[in-house]
Amino acid sequence: MRFSALKPAQLLRVSIGVALVTIVLKGAAGYVTHSMGLISDAMESFVNLASAVFALAMVTVAARPADEGHPYGHHKAEYFSSGFEGILIVGAAVAIIWVAVLRLLSPQPLEQLGWGLALSVLSSVFNAALAWVMFGAARTHRSIALESDARHLMTDVWTSGAVVVGLVAVHFTGWLWLDPLLAIGVALNIVREGAKLVWRSSQGLMDQALEPETQALLNAALARFAAAVPEGAQLRFDHLATRRAAQRRFADLHMHVPGDWSLQRAAGLRDGVEKTLMDAVPGLRVTIQLLPLGMEARATPPRSRPACRREAAP
Repeated sequence: MRFSALKPAQLLRVSIGVALVTIVLKGAAGYVTHSMGLISDAMESFVNLASAVFALAMVTVAARPADEGHPYGHHKAEYFSSGFEGILIVGAAVAIIWVAVLRLLSPQPLEQLGWGLALSVLSSVFNAALAWVMFGAARTHRSIALESDARHLMTDVWTSGAVVVGLVAVHFTGWLWLDPLLAIGVALNIVREGAKLVWRSSQGLMDQALEPETQALLNAALARFAAAVPEGAQLRFDHLATRRAAQRRFADLHMHVPGDWSLQRAAGLRDGVEKTLMDAVPGLRVTIQLLPLGMEARATPPRSRPACRREAAP
C-alpha cells in the first residue's frame, strides 16, 4: 500500500509518531552537545507534535457530513489547523530567539559533536521522508492541513541542515558565538514560514477564488459544451464565480436559454453542463441559475464577465 494513498487522518497519526521520534533524537543531540542550535531545533519538533495533534483534530471535524447547523459541511475546519500551526511556529521562534540571546551573551563550549550531528541528521531523514509522502497525499486529497504539515516538516529539514553546517563551522573555527547566532537565524526563518501559513489559512477562510489554472479548465469546458450545442440554438454562460473550502471546490454561474423553452428541456441541458464541469474539475460542486436570454440577475458577483457565449446569428 502506498503511503500517499492513506487518508489525511491516518497520515497525521504517522506524523505524530514521527514528531515523537524526532523530539527524542533532537533532544538527545542538544543534551549531549550543549548546542543552542540543536536545542532550538528540538524545540521546533515540539511545535511539530502540537501541530500534528491539532491538525488531526481539525481533519476529523472536516470529515463530518453536512448537518442542519452546517448545511455546507465542515470542510473549512482545516484552515484553522493551518493558522494554528503558523501561530505555534511564530511562538516557538520567539522562545528560540530569547534563549539564543542569553547564550550569545554567555557562550558555552560544545561537546560530543559527532553524536549530536548524527542524531540530528537521522531525525531530518525521518522528517524529509514523511514530508515527501504528505505532499503527494495533499495533492491527492486537496488537503491544506496535510500540505501545511508537510511544509512545516520541510522547514524543519532545512533548518536542521543549516544547524549542522553551522556546528561544523564552529568545530573548525572555535567561534562559540556562531552557535547562538545560528539559532537566531533558524528562528527568523521559522517566523517567515509561520507567517505564510497564517496568511494562507486567512485567505481560505475568506472564500478565495480557485487558482487561475482551474478556472481556465472551467471556461474551456463551457466553451466545448457551447460548441456542441446544435446549430441555431441560443445559449449563453456568464457570471462565473468560484471559491474553495479546504477539499471542496465550488462554482456558480448563470446559464441563459431561450425564454420559450420548457423547464424540463432547460433543466436537462443544465444537468449536462454540470456533468461537463465536474468531469473537468473532480470534486467540484456546481450551482447553475437558469435565466431566459435577455434577462440579467439583479445581484451578480463583482467584476464578473461572460464566461462563454453561443447564440444564433440574427
